[in-house]
Amino acid sequence: MSDGEDKESKTEEPTEKKLRDAEEKGNVPSSPEASLFASTLAFYVYLVFFAPDGIKRLGETLEDIIERPEQWRLNTAADMVSLGLHLAKEMGALLLPAGVMFMVFGLGQSFAQNLPQFVLDRITPQASRISPVQGFKRIYSVNGLVNFAKSLFKVVVVSIIMVMVLKNDYYRLLDSLVTDPHSMMATGFEILKKMVIVVLFSTGLLAVADYFWANHRWYTEQRMTKQEVKDEHKQSQGDPVVKARQRSIARDRARRRMMDGVPRATLVITNPTHYAVALRYVKEESDAPIVVAKGQDLIALRIREIATENGIPIFEDPPLARSMFAQVSVDSVIPSVFYKAVAELIHKVYAARQNKRRVN
Repeated sequence: MSDGEDKESKTEEPTEKKLRDAEEKGNVPSSPEASLFASTLAFYVYLVFFAPDGIKRLGETLEDIIERPEQWRLNTAADMVSLGLHLAKEMGALLLPAGVMFMVFGLGQSFAQNLPQFVLDRITPQASRISPVQGFKRIYSVNGLVNFAKSLFKVVVVSIIMVMVLKNDYYRLLDSLVTDPHSMMATGFEILKKMVIVVLFSTGLLAVADYFWANHRWYTEQRMTKQEVKDEHKQSQGDPVVKARQRSIARDRARRRMMDGVPRATLVITNPTHYAVALRYVKEESDAPIVVAKGQDLIALRIREIATENGIPIFEDPPLARSMFAQVSVDSVIPSVFYKAVAELIHKVYAARQNKRRVN
């Protein structure tokens, strides 16, 4: 089956299990443009809050070295190392906040899209990643066209916006070239901030659109065929044939346990042929009679046979037998509505036992 046919056959919405399995394998929606936006935002924050002071300190250091070179001897290699370490320290103080900002904003955008998790499948080598055929399909797929449109937007649209915003600053920058260095640096710094704002605004719009596109594409890729839905239902609910067999076995075991309780019954009430209900009443065990077995047709016949074999009295009372069969479950105490009728039968059982003892 080709990829196109396979996609056309995926007409069913993905189940919660399918989405959960995809996330556990590291297959989660992610927007690369969000990373670009976060980096641009980090750079802008750095320019506004950290770069001015850092550049000022670095400029003072360079000015001190150039205007008072006698303070820095360069007679030996140790002097060169000392000067290099001093400059590296100043450069580190200038660039360290930038590194921290990029790290914080990069991790923040990653956590905002998906929680971090270690997935071995993401780093496992796969032949499809280096296959020229698969690479060709990725390039000329719908996702490839979307990526091309995003690149075109970043190059063309951002450039047009940049020109429109900065066209008046072009002459300001030229004028600053003939002024003192501090004015030139200040003008250049302002223009740089404007450029970053333009890029920040453009990448922000692009990141929002790409985020929704990434989620839509991921959800579409998780769609399932009807057969996959059926297979997943079988896996989660179990094979219907197997479950029917299990239910049958459970019923057989419950029936055997119920039949094992018939010899302990005090009396059996029958329909006389269609229903049979076996009751046990021992004053020391419970306050009311308990149904130890019940059944209809063949099971009712078997209950009567066991009762006959064990000398348990059998009473024919069709209305009572049908009512108790319908309303009382096995191992349950009979409702109070049946007390009077059952008490009369139990009284007959006890009376018969007493007469038998007198005769013996």
